[in-house]
Amino acid sequence: MPRLDLLIAHNLGLSRGQVTRAVRAGRVQTPEGEPLRDPGLKIAPSALPQMVIFAHEPLVLRVRYHLLQHKPVGVVTALRDDRHRTAYELVRGAPLGRDLRAVGRLDLDTSGLLLWTTEGALLHRLTHPRYAVRRTYQAALTGPWRAPPPELELDDGHRPEILDLRPLAAEEVHPGLQVPEGTGALASITIASGKFHEVRRIFAALGAEVLGLCRVSFGPLELPRDLAAGEHREIDLHALFAGTLHPAPLAAGEAPDEAPPDPLLEDE
Repeated sequence: MPRLDLLIAHNLGLSRGQVTRAVRAGRVQTPEGEPLRDPGLKIAPSALPQMVIFAHEPLVLRVRYHLLQHKPVGVVTALRDDRHRTAYELVRGAPLGRDLRAVGRLDLDTSGLLLWTTEGALLHRLTHPRYAVRRTYQAALTGPWRAPPPELELDDGHRPEILDLRPLAAEEVHPGLQVPEGTGALASITIASGKFHEVRRIFAALGAEVLGLCRVSFGPLELPRDLAAGEHREIDLHALFAGTLHPAPLAAGEAPDEAPPDPLLEDE
């Protein structure tokens, strides 16, 4: 169960010693003005987010934070990059921004739904192949594509699991999809994994080149049509994915995957 001093330190980026001194000096209070003088005060995760007053300023204590971003074209999914702007630059000012990590990746030329979380265990489950979270993309293509064979194999030997592939009507096109000149066909494709450039490689294997690509859904989440490129919204991934993350059975001899623990939720 999280401690008051650790929560404040984590939310403000302070040392535990700084926070302990502030608490004992009476600089941490409830919204009603009652001093909180015990640095080790345990706060149930179910009681969070919770507001306190720290040094005369309101502070919302959080143990986790999740958000949905509309990643624009022209930024990379990274915390830092020497050549391009990063998607992280657009979310770093969010609560617990220092701890936010992207759930998977969208490449430089792909726009769309990108999730961020501070929880390593949740990130692990959402991206692990055993959980096979569905991802749907809209694509602008050079022209028609061939129907995929039953056992489509890409050039590196990977066999993608295509759950749906169909033509996309013009009125269905998401505002986040860039449709450049020369587009000869529009498609919607749903896959159960997220390998490197997988959608682009699938269409290349089927005889079409991707000119524009936008991820419009991830599991039960859809990219809001009114969320502008570069903007983001707070969401609750636990509530949205409740009852949906079921791993596939382990293959013979396969070790179970281990998710990293959340240090704030562990007792010292």
